[in-house]
Amino acid sequence: MTVVKINAITVPEELGEEVAKRFAARAGAVDDAEGFEGFELFKPEDDRNQWLVVTRWADDASFEKWRESGQAAHAHRPNSGESKKPLGLSAELWHYSVSVASKEQE
Repeated sequence: MTVVKINAITVPEELGEEVAKRFAARAGAVDDAEGFEGFELFKPEDDRNQWLVVTRWADDASFEKWRESGQAAHAHRPNSGESKKPLGLSAELWHYSVSVASKEQE
């Protein structure tokens, strides 16, 4: 059963462009992880400052294996063109499972 992990990141308005740029530079960094099914970054379209990093995994064990592996650290490391300075964002990890879906995920 697919599980969904949502990293809710509080992003001040002045850092939004940098956050989007850093995630775009890392797109695909998790694709080869066992059990990984997909990734999306959601930017708020209202006055909220919480961005959602949504990943889908085959099961909790796959997510935990990735998180505890060197792959997770590598996926979060700045790329050569990025600033090495951490953005100092706060985040909260939410855990969900798919209960009902209108169609099968690709």
